[in-house]
Amino acid sequence: MTLLAIGNKLYSSWSLRPWLLLRHFGVPFEEKLIPLDTPETRAAIREISPAGRVPVLVDGDVTVWESLAIMEYVGEAFGIPLWPQAKPARALARTLAAEMHAGFTGLRSACPMNLGKRFSERDRGKAAARDVARFCALVGDTRQRFGQNGPFLFGAFTAVDAMYAPLATRLDTYSIAVDEATRNYVNAILALPAFRQWREAALDEPWIVDVDEIDEDPVEIFRRSVTRT
Repeated sequence: MTLLAIGNKLYSSWSLRPWLLLRHFGVPFEEKLIPLDTPETRAAIREISPAGRVPVLVDGDVTVWESLAIMEYVGEAFGIPLWPQAKPARALARTLAAEMHAGFTGLRSACPMNLGKRFSERDRGKAAARDVARFCALVGDTRQRFGQNGPFLFGAFTAVDAMYAPLATRLDTYSIAVDEATRNYVNAILALPAFRQWREAALDEPWIVDVDEIDEDPVEIFRRSVTRT
């Protein structure tokens, strides 16, 4: 059985990416959730990951860490349509996935992924605003060129959508204003059955990771359990 080790579903954006892809395409796997920011976290992760971080995929004698590498392996091992078929679209999809992997640090820093709360609209800083503008531009351009056959960046759901899913949650959670095309794309990610499964489980988690809890009063709280462990 393929094992995917992940962090807290409420906060772990990098864990969400491969989990979403595997679940959406019906790849069978066993989930191992390792709570983050506990005294036992580091040792538990080190048992399966030489990098000391989650997510980690273990498939027989193969161990893969880093979200994008996990998705590439899954695409090869299970024959799922990881990228668009046409060469120009495939090249762009890989480029955008790499851009997400290395970029958008302004938005990611100002707005940690937290599926349990929604905050009022406010200025998140110039770096975050630049990232939002870039995201809106790439959504508009990609959807216009390649998105005619579905609601995702290249029509059908692919690995690049899994890469941008945590960013989509931030736009929703932090009430960030975007244009209509971007909002429709964000809504498509949030409505994906696999994402809804992830979010439902996240809201039942008992753990709180202080570093991902920004110092700001939310306008809505969705978590059903806030007991510390």
